[in-house]
Amino acid sequence: MTDQAAPTTDAPAPASQWPLASVLVVDDEPGMRSFLEKTLSSRVGQVHVAASADEADALVRRHRYDLIILDVAMPGRSGIAWLKQLRAQGNASEVVLITAFADLDTAIEALRAGAGDFILKPFRVTQILNALHHGLERALLRRENWLLRRTISQRTPPADGLVGDSIAIRGLQVAIQKVAGVHSTVLLTGESGTGKELAALALHRRSQRADGPFVPVNCATLSPELIESELFGQAWLGAERGGQGGRDGLFVYAQGGTLFLDEIGELPLGLQATLLRALEERQIRPVGSEQQIPVDVRIIAATHRPLGREVAAGRFRKDLYYRLQVVEINLPPLRSHKEDIPALVEHFIATLAPQLGVPPFEVPPEEMAFLQQYDWPGNVRELRNLIERSLILGALNVSALYQGLARSASAEVSAPSAAPAPRPTDLQTLEKQHILAVLESVGGDKTRAAQLLGISRRTLERRVAEWK
Repeated sequence: MTDQAAPTTDAPAPASQWPLASVLVVDDEPGMRSFLEKTLSSRVGQVHVAASADEADALVRRHRYDLIILDVAMPGRSGIAWLKQLRAQGNASEVVLITAFADLDTAIEALRAGAGDFILKPFRVTQILNALHHGLERALLRRENWLLRRTISQRTPPADGLVGDSIAIRGLQVAIQKVAGVHSTVLLTGESGTGKELAALALHRRSQRADGPFVPVNCATLSPELIESELFGQAWLGAERGGQGGRDGLFVYAQGGTLFLDEIGELPLGLQATLLRALEERQIRPVGSEQQIPVDVRIIAATHRPLGREVAAGRFRKDLYYRLQVVEINLPPLRSHKEDIPALVEHFIATLAPQLGVPPFEVPPEEMAFLQQYDWPGNVRELRNLIERSLILGALNVSALYQGLARSASAEVSAPSAAPAPRPTDLQTLEKQHILAVLESVGGDKTRAAQLLGISRRTLERRVAEWK
């Protein structure tokens, strides 16, 4: 090996720090490839080597790499030329360029092409390990920052998962335990607010992918113009890493873990075909790129819509429906397992009070009984929202579920001396009054009212339409 790299023992990263990371070494010198492979194989999960850009092309079509160590001067395409091609194709892997012959212009060109680091041969082991450490840290931070910036999930689901000991919840737990151990796609169905994201998280945490990321995304919140680039990524415009719009997609951020597609029934038909192809080929194509990127992601999808009916109406692809429905798990509405309400209330008080910085409170038996009479159109999410609001106010006010007549009802009291109208006792009427009161309190803003009620806007609109 002509470019000598002297070993040293003061490595900055322990051997177990990057067990899931994958690295590609591209260098035409056999000695350098062998040295780097031996040096890195005990520190990362996977190391592949290539002697040319052509060999590396074949590897990146089959694998995704977190970091690429790339020689500048090689027969055929140079390292910088190949790096520009990678960026133009949408590949966002961290790249460390190495070379024995470099000047300032070469270094500037390398950084403009998208390299994260530039090392001169001969180098010491500590240099390459520092570059590896910093490159993988950048990749991790980029993933975390993007997910935080996207604010995919407004709240982090509780670590202890689904709460309850009813027959319905025990059956759900058994189903999740059986399905968690396989890699098949899972379709979660049920009304809005029944805890589909919690079930997806439980599936992930009990699977062999538990060490990988869990990436939830609500398809209904993504605009049709942006959803494809959000899921599959965007090529680097101008072949430069700093180019406008260039980024990884959520499939890449979920690499090695689980991608949870909530409200998948909201996906546009055109994108449904793209998703089906990604599921079948286990590859994605970033927007604006001709390069296929291999992905290793488990898909868990969820919907409150009956997809069979959507297929019959032509709003959902039949082939995608069957591809998602390998395993289907239905989550029960809260009204079908009201015996779990005391446990849910206790759980929400215990978890939300520390988050809000407020003291917990006790729920009297008569108020708990009243909670168990209510039908909960927003399911567990509505109950959680009630507990959160009650914690902020300092006490549980069950009558808030039923108080506040609609304006038309209030107008029936014609004089100050008139006796108040008796409060209705049937739950459907009380539920209707509660929903209309919340809607009135926000000036008719259905989106805000749905958030306060813990139900979807579509559910709210359907209820209001039923009442004319």
